[in-house]
Amino acid sequence: MDKYEILYIIRSTVDDDQKLKVVEKFENLVNTLGGTVESIDKWGMKKFAYEIEKQSEGYYVLMNIACTKEAQQEIDRLMRNDEAIIRQMIIKK
Repeated sequence: MDKYEILYIIRSTVDDDQKLKVVEKFENLVNTLGGTVESIDKWGMKKFAYEIEKQSEGYYVLMNIACTKEAQQEIDRLMRNDEAIIRQMIIKK
C-alpha cells in the first residue's frame, strides 16, 4: 500500500455538523476501501487568496492515509462528485 496526503476544502456554507459528517464520511470510505487513516488534521476556516466558485473562504482538512492506487482513485472520484467539497488535492508521499 502506498501513502497519500489528501488536502480538501469544504464549502463555508456547510454547517458545522455537516462538516464533521463529511470528514467522517471520507474517513470511513478509506477504511471501507481497505486503507488506513494515519491522521486527520482539521485546519478550520481559512481565507482563499482568490475566490473559488464565488466563495472567499473554506474549511480545510488534511488526511494522511495508506491505501492502494485503485482506492485512491475512487476517493478522488467521490470527492470530485461531492457537492460539499470545493477543491481536493491528493499527493503520493
